[in-house]
Amino acid sequence: MGKADTDDAADPLDPSLAPAIPADLPGIVTPFPGGMWGLWHRYRRLPRNVFAISLVSLLNDASSEIIYPLLPIFLSLTLGASPGIVGLIEGAAESISSLLKLLAGHFSDRLGKRKIFVVLGYALSSSARPLLAFAANWYQVLAIRVADRVGKGVRSAPRDAMIADTVAVEERGLAFGLHRAMDHTGAVVGPLLGYLLVLVFAANRNAPTAGDFNKIFLLASIPALAAVVVVALFVRESYQPNTGPDAALDAALGIAADTKAKPLRFSLHGFDGNFKRFLVIVALFTLSNSSDAFLLLRAQTAGVTVVAIPLLWAMLHVSKVFSSLFGGHLSDTLGRRKLIVSGWILYAAVYAGFAFVSNQISVWILFLIYGIYFGLAEGAEKALVADLVRAEQRGTAYGLYNLAFGITVLPASLLMGGLWDWRGPRTAFLVSAALGATAAVLLLLLVKPRGYGQTLEG
Repeated sequence: MGKADTDDAADPLDPSLAPAIPADLPGIVTPFPGGMWGLWHRYRRLPRNVFAISLVSLLNDASSEIIYPLLPIFLSLTLGASPGIVGLIEGAAESISSLLKLLAGHFSDRLGKRKIFVVLGYALSSSARPLLAFAANWYQVLAIRVADRVGKGVRSAPRDAMIADTVAVEERGLAFGLHRAMDHTGAVVGPLLGYLLVLVFAANRNAPTAGDFNKIFLLASIPALAAVVVVALFVRESYQPNTGPDAALDAALGIAADTKAKPLRFSLHGFDGNFKRFLVIVALFTLSNSSDAFLLLRAQTAGVTVVAIPLLWAMLHVSKVFSSLFGGHLSDTLGRRKLIVSGWILYAAVYAGFAFVSNQISVWILFLIYGIYFGLAEGAEKALVADLVRAEQRGTAYGLYNLAFGITVLPASLLMGGLWDWRGPRTAFLVSAALGATAAVLLLLLVKPRGYGQTLEG
């Protein structure tokens, strides 16, 4: 991308232009002070809005994850779709979602409102999801998945900005860690419910009929409707760019108030080169990170039965829950970049393992380890976005972060599906592993922590 006028301009977030953060700044923490009891108390002190948003994500993900592990099976067994078509559907849906995250995040900054986007996004997804029960071909599944992901695109960046708005800088990793843990808890509950629904409705549990899938997809909409009620009634507006919990840190960094008064522009102007490099590297990593539907197809080819797929998916999310709770805290104490690099390297190792997997036990072990990657990287990435930009830029910044994901998620899934069809799963997974490891090295070399993160990583 081109070099903006601001690349070499005085950057209020550049630590060389600001005094060092005082050693006695409140909230600077060390890994697990007071042990598990101390960590528990840190979570209890988080604002209620963080818990409300996290509960909404739990309910919505419970709904989504009843469907998701069964959808590749529904597409391949019932509708006869190939791995390439599965990649197209998931990649297109996520790409459109990510493009909308930029728009929604930007306009949540411009309007000074976050909640309306969050409510509308969850309402749209909960309305689209039951329509899968009536899909008769993969074209219809594509349209429904796109509609579902449009809802995600509308809500995600404003929701993440709400979390960042609500907490102080030294709690960001913790707050995003809790949110991801609750989201993944829903993703544990959902597949378990899906497993029970398969047991109840499917006469042949290894080959459910179209009618069986229809009943499951309809029942999956109930938790999504509950999520809409919770977000509408219990989540509070949070936008406060000049008076929020970052005020003390801004003063310590020497960020003048007038730097926060600059008008927003719908572009990369106003963001420094460090943040732009981060976006490019995220896009490169995402090129390695195709839809998890391919992991489920790989599990099936390695001998995991259809009825066990939801249990495998639930186990993955149990791993995500616990790793997210610890990973969020560690990003506050050890540094965001260290956690992200560690997670991406682990991701590459897991994908290399999937290239050679040949039995069910190996599949279960790899899924368990794969969950740790999410705990290390997901919350830390989102916290790092907030660290690298000013408060009034957060909605747009999260939109750009999701755009960096979105512009490569479709090519990633098409690449994986195409390589799978052409050279088989081994080549496809090895190429993804190589791309992921390359992105990790580039992040370590090219992106510098700022402000609070710099004090942690030296």
